[in-house]
Amino acid sequence: MSETEQQQPVSKAALTRDLVLYTVARFGTVAVVAALLALAHVPLLVALLVALVVALPASLVIFKGLRVRVATGLAEVGSRRRAEREAFRAQLRGETS
Repeated sequence: MSETEQQQPVSKAALTRDLVLYTVARFGTVAVVAALLALAHVPLLVALLVALVVALPASLVIFKGLRVRVATGLAEVGSRRRAEREAFRAQLRGETS
């Protein structure tokens, strides 16, 4: 990532898109692993449990770039909200900004 990309604020739409994409990708990974196990004649409940244990940790590695984008976006939004909250509190205390 270049320096100009890191300095641009994350838009709410982009963060929402990344978060939904990451969630769908992780659940999709679980579904694919469970389906493969079910095709191998593993009982469905066992296949789902094994898929959860295998696919969720694996998806942390597989989708690392997307996970980092989501984490960065969430951290930026949290930082922005803390700054806005502190500015609002300063206004309530009567401090000039």
